[in-house]
Amino acid sequence: MMAPDGSDGVSQCGCKGIRLCLLCENRKEKEGTKDPKAAHHFIYNPETKLAVCKDAGSASFSFPGIFLWDDFISEEEEKQLINSMDQDAWNPSQSGRRKQDFGPKVNFKKRKVRVGGFSGLPSLSKELVLRMQQEPCLSGFQPVEQCNLDYNPQRGSAIDPHFDDSWLWGERLVTINMLSDTTLTMSLEQGLPELGLSEEIHVAVRLPRRCLVVVYGEARHRWKHAIRRQDIHKRRVCSTYRELSAEFLPGGQQAELGAQLLKIALDFKGIPI
Repeated sequence: MMAPDGSDGVSQCGCKGIRLCLLCENRKEKEGTKDPKAAHHFIYNPETKLAVCKDAGSASFSFPGIFLWDDFISEEEEKQLINSMDQDAWNPSQSGRRKQDFGPKVNFKKRKVRVGGFSGLPSLSKELVLRMQQEPCLSGFQPVEQCNLDYNPQRGSAIDPHFDDSWLWGERLVTINMLSDTTLTMSLEQGLPELGLSEEIHVAVRLPRRCLVVVYGEARHRWKHAIRRQDIHKRRVCSTYRELSAEFLPGGQQAELGAQLLKIALDFKGIPI
């Protein structure tokens, strides 16, 4: 089936710099494979909020900053959302992904935000945002950006461990996971020497289909997050919502710009940019 942009959804590559997908890897001659770093592997338990060692070789430890809401959307809502997204063009992105952006144009290096062309979040997100705000940990959550991402195993879709920007984007990162289960991998390169864990630590956060996940606090600022290639088994689509940082809120240096962005965003009349 052809995608709305006329592609087959697999053949395009949007990789830049060091990030690669299967397509650009196959076009490059490999210079050898590096041995993977040694790491301690844990699984996040959402009931106890503990990171539990996979092989019981290490003690569990508290893992704050993750909130999971199972079945945040229904099967019918998921179908409606995906059908709506697929009516718009998916643009090639890095690491074998495709994306749709509903947010202001940003130059993070120069710390500049451009309002022109930003028309707000899509209409179908209005009810979802109202639902999010009923959860205490999302009280007052006002997203100013929505990014839809399409992962496909044929493209080798993934995203390397990284921190989200904290100059423009605020405390809470909110994602709705659709079409398939996957795993969010949290990593801490320096380990936790106080627990006798000197090597890199990976904590696997399992994301069921149609769940909502919030990353905040220590998980947002201390731990990098990633979606590994081996955890994409079939098509996965996610919508990530981001709020403004304190600099763009009342009392901040750029409060006037922040108010302008929020007014546009929360009119819910957006089209992808």
